Amino acid sequence: MNYASLLAVAFAEAQTGFAEGGVPVGAALFDAEGKLLGRGRNRRVQDNDPAMHGETDAFRKAGRQSGYRDKILVTTLAPCWYCSGLIRQFNIGTVLVGESVNFEGHPDWLKDAGINVIDLHDAGCIALMRRFIEQSPQIWFEDIGVCALER
Repeated sequence: MNYASLLAVAFAEAQTGFAEGGVPVGAALFDAEGKLLGRGRNRRVQDNDPAMHGETDAFRKAGRQSGYRDKILVTTLAPCWYCSGLIRQFNIGTVLVGESVNFEGHPDWLKDAGINVIDLHDAGCIALMRRFIEQSPQIWFEDIGVCALER
């Protein structure tokens, strides 16, 4: 499996989200052979929808599947609790992460459920998210559930 080509789909979504003024997290769901089932991006800002994370957008666009154990979810940023819950709920077999430098996510919780987590430490994903955090810290903290009083 060519992980770089799978990540490229999610990264293109992240770049689109960034250009739209949103949180640059892109995601895509693939089958075991690498066929694209659905792609999406964090659209919390664009749609004024707090539940529209990149992973949930891609998951919804993929439509119903008979099972998810053989599926690969690709995301440019390590999944938050919300998206990790989706991954565990549907028992998605593999999660390919672009980066976990800017946000560690919850890989151990996913691994404890038997999910294969692969972190690519991609320089492009790291740089794009870092740039967004520097430009829009208030949106970033809102996105990860940290209110101004907690900082």
